[in-house]
Amino acid sequence: MTTHTKTDSASEIAFAGTFNVEHIRADFPILQTSHNGHPLAYLDNAATTQKPRAVIDAIVRYYESQNANIHRGVYHLSQTATNLYEQTREKVRHFLNAAEVAEIIFTRGTTESINLVAASWGKKYLTPGDEVVVSNLEHHSDIVPWQMICEATGASLKIIPINDDGELLLDEYDKLLASGKVKMVAFNHVSNSLGTINPVADIVRRAHAAGALALVDGAQWVAHGTTDVQELDADFYTFSGHKLYGPTGIGVLYGKRKLLDAMPPYQGGGDMIESVTFEKTVYAQLPNKFEAGTPDIAGVVGLGAAIDYVHAHSLTRIGIYEHILLNHATKRLQEVPRLRIIGTAKHKAAVVSFVIDGLSSLDIGMKLDQENIAIRTGHHCCQPVMDRFHISSTARASFSFYNSRHEIDRLVDALKRIVAASPLPIAAKVDENAAIEYPHAFAASPQAAADKLAEDFAFIGEAGGKDAKNEYLLDLAQKLPHLFPILSKVTPRVPGCMSQVHLVARKKPNSPDIFEFVADADAEIVRGLIALLQKIYSGQPANLVLTFNIEGFFQRIGLDQFITSQRRNGLAGMIQKIQDAAIIILTGSATNL
Repeated sequence: MTTHTKTDSASEIAFAGTFNVEHIRADFPILQTSHNGHPLAYLDNAATTQKPRAVIDAIVRYYESQNANIHRGVYHLSQTATNLYEQTREKVRHFLNAAEVAEIIFTRGTTESINLVAASWGKKYLTPGDEVVVSNLEHHSDIVPWQMICEATGASLKIIPINDDGELLLDEYDKLLASGKVKMVAFNHVSNSLGTINPVADIVRRAHAAGALALVDGAQWVAHGTTDVQELDADFYTFSGHKLYGPTGIGVLYGKRKLLDAMPPYQGGGDMIESVTFEKTVYAQLPNKFEAGTPDIAGVVGLGAAIDYVHAHSLTRIGIYEHILLNHATKRLQEVPRLRIIGTAKHKAAVVSFVIDGLSSLDIGMKLDQENIAIRTGHHCCQPVMDRFHISSTARASFSFYNSRHEIDRLVDALKRIVAASPLPIAAKVDENAAIEYPHAFAASPQAAADKLAEDFAFIGEAGGKDAKNEYLLDLAQKLPHLFPILSKVTPRVPGCMSQVHLVARKKPNSPDIFEFVADADAEIVRGLIALLQKIYSGQPANLVLTFNIEGFFQRIGLDQFITSQRRNGLAGMIQKIQDAAIIILTGSATNL
């Protein structure tokens, strides 16, 4: 297993000279694209990796000349597809050094793999009083399934804490194991939010010594170093194809045969049966028992091509080069004023999460996007990690072996410009006892307000496109009163992982049905959206608030990218809260909502 430790600069220079990153980049068509006159710097590899031509070609070839359903067809095309599917299973077995192909189960991804084990193994073996241990570093996909099965079985969930560097406190882990009640330990090989590389073999060994099983989430590891599940002695190991330069929607669950044999099927249907009568069903042998229905055959083919591709470039060499990128990024990011790296473990994968004082991660990500630099912002599906560091989100740059030091330099230079253009705001003295001023109606109706605003956005769009519209939102944000310290104390946060939003609505005093609201956020772009919503909604009759087509308005002005709930920026949550408040006014005549 590759261990990422710091190398000296001379060794880095010597190795980098033998690693032809430009040759590798040529294999990835998307890396040749540009936007806004800037070439793409894709630094979001922890979320998903880009796909090499070899993987794209394999998927296209399958659909063009090899497509058929597998396993049961006697004709040539079905046998060809079946062979491709099962050949990939053997590639995965070799890739993980599993003992046999029956231990390799194809799933939709890491999330489904963990859910499969939690539901199947957990339902059979967990009982009231038992304990499941996860770490404070876990992705929600390795927390929620265990919470669900613990609730269903009466077991309880225990947490391995971390230190300020983002490393597991193994002494505390031993204390949890000492209860004698732990049946499963589930943890990640690498933290997707901080990059911490965990001592997997040691954690597994301690679990086994305490009589517990161990499941390892390998989603963030398998593309960056060699994996030997027998050496690690993991009972279960999971990963996703799309983080290994393969397609989305395909993943792997490795499990020791004796465990998989004893577990009931996760789903019922075709191909997971030996025989079916109305009286009794006999289940198929491994691995078919856990692969109900027609699988993602093209995804499996693409995964096989991805494994071939990384083997051709050597995972050992990939890991060394990526660590050179990590060292370079860590050193250069320290040049950015007000920037603080979150997660400084001694052993890290090529992931750097950071915050910049006075800037929200959402604003950072949007400003970088103007220069076609793609990073991830938010809590990265790791809210407990964010809570541990007393932050709501981070900006995260994560690197692949097709990234270059030049791209990191572009990131750092852009961040310096962003910080220079965004001085720390002078802390305004907020009188928390002062009455909040609710905005009056901007126009005679929401539709009239929308028409006025649409004219402005049409003019702005003609002059400067999307970036000009975003700048207009930022201008609106400057005029919005700073109420965050007050609102955050009196109302819960509106759902949204990319920003913190607080909103208070009311029925206007001495009016039959006039709706008013104030809100604030920690991201300037969201503050601009709040100002926009106030012009549409505040001071309007509640029935018009409910009937106005806000989605259509955002499409009309070309800002529909903000409106979907999937964006998780708080806007959809604000609109829902506004509409809920309008309903209360119409039905309950509430004064404060």
